[in-house]
Amino acid sequence: MTARKEMLVCRAGRMSYATAWSWQRGLRRDRLQGEEAGADLLLLVEHPPTYTLGRSTRPEHLLAASATLEREGIALFHVERGGSATYHGPGQLVGYPIINLKDRNRDVHLFIRNLEKVLIGVLAAFGVRATTRAGLTGVWIEKEEKKVASIGIHVRQWITMHGFALNVAPDLRHFSWIQPCGFDSEVMTSMAQWMAQAPDLETVAIEVTRQFEEVFECTTREVGVDELEAMATEIAGPSCGR
Repeated sequence: MTARKEMLVCRAGRMSYATAWSWQRGLRRDRLQGEEAGADLLLLVEHPPTYTLGRSTRPEHLLAASATLEREGIALFHVERGGSATYHGPGQLVGYPIINLKDRNRDVHLFIRNLEKVLIGVLAAFGVRATTRAGLTGVWIEKEEKKVASIGIHVRQWITMHGFALNVAPDLRHFSWIQPCGFDSEVMTSMAQWMAQAPDLETVAIEVTRQFEEVFECTTREVGVDELEAMATEIAGPSCGR
């Protein structure tokens, strides 16, 4: 029987978006420069309030003026991932898989579908029934037109970066200053709205890891923040502060 491929997992806790983005670029650059045998990797983090604008963002998708963002302390980044505007913030678990799709049938659509399966499995583990919607990317509360998780990735030479955001218990008010993924902000929901008490992010991160093992048919090995930082910055150069 073929041995399962190993995936490294770093549950890094609170981290600035700039740092996570820099680390992703460094880790992927390492793979692109010849480290084909390296392990796949999953970085799990929580960000301070941040808006990111993907390649499909239109001007009307960002509703807040720069003065509002400054007053509210919300950072803004234009990024290379697919999709439109989205929000990251406290109470949301964000996952960044750095995965070599050459080992996974070179199928980007299958990769996205598998991310959705992971998130649906996580939600089911906490008693929240979720599903996908035809023609759309992300995860939705079953039988409700409410989106609980967003997905946006970027692939270069079959190596992925960016990933998913699962709303555990964030301040949904912050979605009102964008059109998330091009939708009205009222479409966004969270696990907390469908549970008597939402789990903490660490508990959810552990379940995400378990679901990755099942869906991606891999084993996982936990790595610490310092070890991952050394891996990420060896080529990319010094990262921004956490």
